[in-house]
Amino acid sequence: MDIIKGIENLTRPFRNPVVTLGNFDGIHLGHRRIFEKVRQEAAKIQGESVVITFEPHPLKILYPEQCPPLLTPFKKKMMLIEKTGVDKVLCIEFTRAFAEISPSEFVRSVLVEKVGAKKIVVGYNYRFGRKKSGNVESLKEICASFGIDVEVVDALIAMDTAVSSSKIRELIREGEVEKASALLGRDYPVIGRVIEGTRKGHDLGFPTANLDMTEELYPKAGVYAVRAKWKEQCLNALANIGFNPTFNANALSLEVHLLDFDREIYGDEIQVYFIKRIRDEIRFSSIQELVAQIQKDIEWARTNVFAEGKE
Repeated sequence: MDIIKGIENLTRPFRNPVVTLGNFDGIHLGHRRIFEKVRQEAAKIQGESVVITFEPHPLKILYPEQCPPLLTPFKKKMMLIEKTGVDKVLCIEFTRAFAEISPSEFVRSVLVEKVGAKKIVVGYNYRFGRKKSGNVESLKEICASFGIDVEVVDALIAMDTAVSSSKIRELIREGEVEKASALLGRDYPVIGRVIEGTRKGHDLGFPTANLDMTEELYPKAGVYAVRAKWKEQCLNALANIGFNPTFNANALSLEVHLLDFDREIYGDEIQVYFIKRIRDEIRFSSIQELVAQIQKDIEWARTNVFAEGKE
């Protein structure tokens, strides 16, 4: 998959492009259905399937105080889009000046003159242009004047709700990672670099990989059964998100205990996929109680999550 960062770096129109546009935070089941439609339509005309997205997220520029933590920061988003089989991604830098472009000017200057769109596929709630004044109906009307067909994909319903990034964020914040996974179509990942910690886990006999905390969205504080991907290895693990109340820590941390693994991986990047919430964080009255509970958590996860046939 080719990624073009900045519309100024698009030196020529794509080949018979079928295009979709949006922020696509999460690359959830609804987004993937749109991407599949784009690929199908592009194949019919021997064209290229193209995703147009924006960086940074428009809310970060227009209303930074309202911008939620992203499900998929840029690097993660590109990784997930590539897995869908899309040919090209055009990432447009979102600025205040770009936000002032009218819907008709956006279609003419970007979709027609720069991209050369032959067909456009968007979700049912797509909005665009200055102050989000454009919608799917105005997109159809404007594109018709340039001979461009527009196809609108209806909402995808799962678990009795429309699949949306905002709903998935809500579930993750509540620790409902299994439900979030059902709407995403995969387990929710957090990507981070392993940093030096306090080594308290090592002293307790349960060494942990401490991840640097970024702007990503983290599940509700607690203990989770997770899968960790390090280089090409997939490892069963337990993750603790929170403030380590037994040790009176005052900063949020994400610590991952990799089962049956004993290697120094400081500085390495790992991907942590949240499978199931085990329990809340607990303040223990003694180190012995904490150790006993960690042992119980590990055995519970081995039996109820990681045992063959349990997933």
